[in-house]
Amino acid sequence: QLQASGGGLVQTGGSLRLSCAASGLTFSNHHMGWFRQAPGKEREFVAAIKWGSRSTYYVDSVKGRFTISRDNAKNTVYLQMDALKPEDTAVYFCAALRGPLGVMVTAKTSYNYWGQGTLVTVSS
Repeated sequence: QLQASGGGLVQTGGSLRLSCAASGLTFSNHHMGWFRQAPGKEREFVAAIKWGSRSTYYVDSVKGRFTISRDNAKNTVYLQMDALKPEDTAVYFCAALRGPLGVMVTAKTSYNYWGQGTLVTVSS
């Protein structure tokens, strides 16, 4: 089970930190990802962090503004979002992927488990 939290309403340029707590799985051997879905659009990849190398991946539109991290002791993955823009408004989902280090972590079809989503609204 994945439980996302931390969403809310923020002004342009503001910051939010999303958290996703995992239970019922061995968190330390799962890659973790964040995806988002804006109204009328498909769910898209935002960021991911691998379980072994802790390599991180970002969609181009958030590079330099968002930071993904994980705390294996707390079974939690975070998404620090800075310099938020109205186009970042979406429901954000965390996801977990059990797979080898070489797996493609940017593809939503690769993920085994999904959280319920948390709404982020950025006002202009």
